[in-house]
Amino acid sequence: MKLKINILFCGLLVGILTSCGEDSKDNREVETAEITFKKEGELYLLKAKDTIKKIDIEIADNDYEQQTGLMYRESMLEEEGMLFIFNTSSPRSFYMKNTYIPLDIIYYSQDSTVVSFYKNTTPLDETSLPSNAPAKFVLELNAGKIAEWNIEVGDKIDFKRLD
Repeated sequence: MKLKINILFCGLLVGILTSCGEDSKDNREVETAEITFKKEGELYLLKAKDTIKKIDIEIADNDYEQQTGLMYRESMLEEEGMLFIFNTSSPRSFYMKNTYIPLDIIYYSQDSTVVSFYKNTTPLDETSLPSNAPAKFVLELNAGKIAEWNIEVGDKIDFKRLD
């Protein structure tokens, strides 16, 4: 009986001594790869029958891509953008969480007509930016492009995917 108590006491003592040791946490920073643009299509910004501008687009058409969008990007070229394609037309709302570059956000209806937009959004701002009407498509461009290209409510888009 005395032997069992001694063994139990030794086990308890070893447990206490090893648990009081210094934590061996690794304090190194985790590095992540830079996210770069991947051209997946071409989009034409249209005013009546005239083309305002042709841009290269990255397409966000699944849940992960739509939730991530342009988050964590350091930059985007002048004539690039991200087109979000949703399965249905409904009220949409975006925000700038984890988005480092200022953007213009344009909401398009089922028939590809501009219904509303936001100019020069603030990076990292989590304020909701809702559409004024149901939208099926949303286009994100570098800030200032709505003004530079004179995009207005009623303008349209046409796009094609690359194979």
